[in-house]
This record gives sequence, C-alpha cells and structure tokens, in this order.
Amino acid sequence: MEKDLVEYIAKSLVDDPSQVDVAVIEGEKSTVLELKVASEDIGKVIGKHGRIAKAMRTVLQAASARTGKHMVLEILD
Repeated sequence: MEKDLVEYIAKSLVDDPSQVDVAVIEGEKSTVLELKVASEDIGKVIGKHGRIAKAMRTVLQAASARTGKHMVLEILD
C-alpha cells in the first residue's frame, strides 16, 4: 500500500510518469522505499529546499503508522 502511495504521488508530480520506479527493500524493523525518476524530474520530486520530499516522507509515515513498521523514503538520482 505504501509503495502505491509513493508511486502515485511521484507520478502526479513529474513530467514523465513512465520513468517513475519504486523499489521496496524489507528489513527486520524498517522498510526502505527507493524512488527513481527521470533525471530532469528529480527537482520536481525534491522541491525547493526539500519541501516536497519532506511532505512525501510525512505522508508515508502517517500511512505506515497503522502497520507499526518504520518506513524510509530514499530518492535516488
């Protein structure tokens, strides 16, 4: 569910939604979501001073609160 949420938000922000890819790396206590977008769209996902990235991480934490598992969003370039 969290993967779909991050993918939906990212596809809504970028110019080339076909380049959006979210990889899930499961750990014992936490899960890492790696977000990859096209190089020209990286700024749209991060935002000015990282505001959009921070907002995406906040929404992800709120969505994962009911599972009790810690989720981490990494934006790869």
